[in-house]
Amino acid sequence: MHNIVVSGGSGAIGSAFVDELVRKYPHARIHSLSRSPDARVPEGVQWLQVDYLDEESLHAAAEQVAKEGAVDLMIVAGGILHQGDMMPEKSLRDLSAEKLLALFTANTVAPALTAKHFLPLLPRDRRGVFAALSARVGSISDNHLGGWYSYRASKAALNMFIRTAAIEIRRRNPQAIAAGLHPGTVESGLSQPFLRNVAPDKRFPPQYAVSRMMDVIATLTPADSGQCFAWDGSLIDP
Repeated sequence: MHNIVVSGGSGAIGSAFVDELVRKYPHARIHSLSRSPDARVPEGVQWLQVDYLDEESLHAAAEQVAKEGAVDLMIVAGGILHQGDMMPEKSLRDLSAEKLLALFTANTVAPALTAKHFLPLLPRDRRGVFAALSARVGSISDNHLGGWYSYRASKAALNMFIRTAAIEIRRRNPQAIAAGLHPGTVESGLSQPFLRNVAPDKRFPPQYAVSRMMDVIATLTPADSGQCFAWDGSLIDP
């Protein structure tokens, strides 16, 4: 690995990815992208402030990253489940345009625009990986409980985007891989309001989830491109 990018590098999972990548690839050029102006990154990591809905900002960041050459690994770690008083819907009566737009913007639009500017930076002649954090609840076939309309739909849309992008990048480089990753229930601000309903052995600290997802990334092949995998390597059905 020579050139690595983590989008959403200031979040709980994103910062754990940055730390793990620094440990695993000490000689790589690692870039951490985030909107936060006070993001803290390990020594040697290049931090770039990015507005994910501003394509000029994304283009400028991509140009900066490209100075180091092709991107061997791109991880998109941003996303939201709730925000302030805005919580996941339990039923149709809880739906609102505000919730739908907020979650689709964070979980689908921002990763899609990020991919638009960074997927072209993957190598053209060797393996390169674009991995975006998705969620098992984005699986249509695995939805047996209902609820969480906006979050489920935004992650399902992200999975479709990844699938479609994988088809396109395969035409340019058959070795390129685009995949979704489900981190499991990670102990973070995103999951905090719901942890009381999760058994202790079913929730993980960010460092553990990231370590397992890195193992999954290492085993991905071009045949896996366009699919979504859980932290334990299991395939998540669409």
